[in-house]
Amino acid sequence: MRLPRTRPRSLAGQLFAMQVVLIAAVVAGCAVFAYVSGSAQAEETAARQVRVAALAVADSPSVREAIRTPDPSAVLQPYAERVREDTGIAFVTIMDTERVRWTHPDTSQIGDTFLGNTAKALRGQTFTETYTGTLGPSIRVVTPIRDNGRIVGLVSAGITVDRVSSQVREQLGALALAAGGALALGGIGTYVINARLRRHTHGMNAAELSRLHDYHQATLHAVREGLLMLDGRRRIALINDAGRELLGLAPDTEAVGRTVDELALPAPLTGALLASEPRVDELHLTAERVIVVNTRPVVGGEQRGTVVTLRDHTELQALTGELDSERGFTQALRSQAHEAANRLHTVVSLIELGRVEEAVDFATAELELAQVLTDRVVGAVEEPVLAALLLGKAAQANERGVELVLAEDSLIDDGALPPSLAQRDLVTILGNLIDNAVDAASEAPEDAAESGAAVPAPRTAGGPAGRARVTVTALADERELLLRIADTGAGIGPEAADEVFRRGWSTHGAGRGLGLALVRQAAHRNGGTVELDAGPDGGARFTVRLPLGDRTAGSAAGARAKEVTA
Repeated sequence: MRLPRTRPRSLAGQLFAMQVVLIAAVVAGCAVFAYVSGSAQAEETAARQVRVAALAVADSPSVREAIRTPDPSAVLQPYAERVREDTGIAFVTIMDTERVRWTHPDTSQIGDTFLGNTAKALRGQTFTETYTGTLGPSIRVVTPIRDNGRIVGLVSAGITVDRVSSQVREQLGALALAAGGALALGGIGTYVINARLRRHTHGMNAAELSRLHDYHQATLHAVREGLLMLDGRRRIALINDAGRELLGLAPDTEAVGRTVDELALPAPLTGALLASEPRVDELHLTAERVIVVNTRPVVGGEQRGTVVTLRDHTELQALTGELDSERGFTQALRSQAHEAANRLHTVVSLIELGRVEEAVDFATAELELAQVLTDRVVGAVEEPVLAALLLGKAAQANERGVELVLAEDSLIDDGALPPSLAQRDLVTILGNLIDNAVDAASEAPEDAAESGAAVPAPRTAGGPAGRARVTVTALADERELLLRIADTGAGIGPEAADEVFRRGWSTHGAGRGLGLALVRQAAHRNGGTVELDAGPDGGARFTVRLPLGDRTAGSAAGARAKEVTA
């Protein structure tokens, strides 16, 4: 039968056991040290006590007078007993220089020889020793008695070792009580601290915490979404690699510990990160990306911080723009197919009525009108993506009653654009600018009529006078690509020149105002600029300049790409 595998003790339990052992060892060590120190101190105190008593007896004039009498014991025995009782020592023995006792606590010992060393005392020295006499082991002091400079006797005062040990044992009881109290308090404090630690670590052991940390680090670096954690003071506590990339922070930039205000992010994004309420799927723009921001405060009795997730929406937004363009192309083709059917029916009806020449003239005129712009675009713009985009936007503009005109000085040779310039960014820039220009040109007469403002009369330049028009200039040289879009709309005032590129700015109500922000972002991503001024026809004119670098290298790369494709 296989025994169940026991789970290792939790980190808090391990620390508790270690701390209890440590506290017990410290308390035991302190108790032993206190006992040893107390014993030594008790012996030293006893030695000082008997020394003082012996010196006091030796210096007493009554003792010297009693020694001169024929029977010194008669006077010295009562005196020695009083001193012994008053000082609390074991014995006070007064003897002659021949070591014969004159006094002793046991009167039967008077007259016998003193047991101990007296040589130093006979030489005039006072010394201390531990010696086993008639009362057992004792700490004693022997000192000489002088009379007119002559040693006439000796005094020995002592205290038994048993009495010193009993005093130490009394102190040891108090010491043990104090040590037990310290151990109990230390154990209770350690238990409280470890109980809190157990709550914070959720009862996991050291191996589990280490494994959790490794998984945590691996997850942070592997997840493709940006993760940002802010503490209660809105300082960055944690940020992963994807978060650094989405916020445009350099890899060597120290972000942890800095506040959100120090990251130089756009104001709307900074406000979203600093907000105390949750944010759900908010769209924000950085210098190069469109990101979706979600925030959720971490609350536990008080606000402890905020968890922020960032998703890259740049590619999705570009695909959405392309999908919108495709839908527009589809609608334009559907409308053109319907119009072509009407024109074909007209030609067939003219033939059936016998008006063949009129039918031929009508069909030829329609073919020429449809082919003029196609020939102009294909001849001037040899870049297939831009050419297809211009033709599609021309069809969309025509459906809205707006004429799209390609300027005479437009010229983009095939291979003029380097591979480093993303075609998707070109579609984003040119498509959004043309869409905005078509909106402005198609709505300007109505807006001007409603407001009572004078509508500027557009110049013909290839179209009938008074018709709404968008003029596109696309020119590439060795240094840069120039895209300029002008319309015949109402224009944009100078006070709004900077605000138009901010996300959310729109004249069409809520939910709009992202196109121009994406235009500036795409231009910035490719090292270019976007400028806004007044156009020649009274409307707005946007000018985008994108650096092309080495045109030769770009052409060679394009040629190689074509060879590989072939």
